[in-house]
Amino acid sequence: MLFTFKRIDHVQLAAPKGSEGMARAFYTGILGFEEVEKPEVLRARGGVWFRAGENQLHLGIEEPFIPAKKAHPAFEVQKLEELKKHLIHHDISFVEDDLLPGANRIYAEDPFGNRIELLEWKS
Repeated sequence: MLFTFKRIDHVQLAAPKGSEGMARAFYTGILGFEEVEKPEVLRARGGVWFRAGENQLHLGIEEPFIPAKKAHPAFEVQKLEELKKHLIHHDISFVEDDLLPGANRIYAEDPFGNRIELLEWKS
């Protein structure tokens, strides 16, 4: 082949119209992501972009909105146990899952019902 895939540039999830404030409160306020400024030409569409390390998550506005219940981004984290305490402190529920060999992982939902996987590989 004459081409190669380098990396995932970003993952996009959908959110309902007018939900940017809730998205910021969750992704920056609770999860600690940094907001990324959208290019001027794309701002009129609504939505908001975030970054955690080298990972970008774009939240686009979709009407009618249907949350992603199965499809999801998965973020590798350090100190998953601390993250779980942090989520509990903020009344964010999650489901623990031990089906992936070598990983501790949980599934949470953003304020719009989109599934998010958070995992830590065992040493």
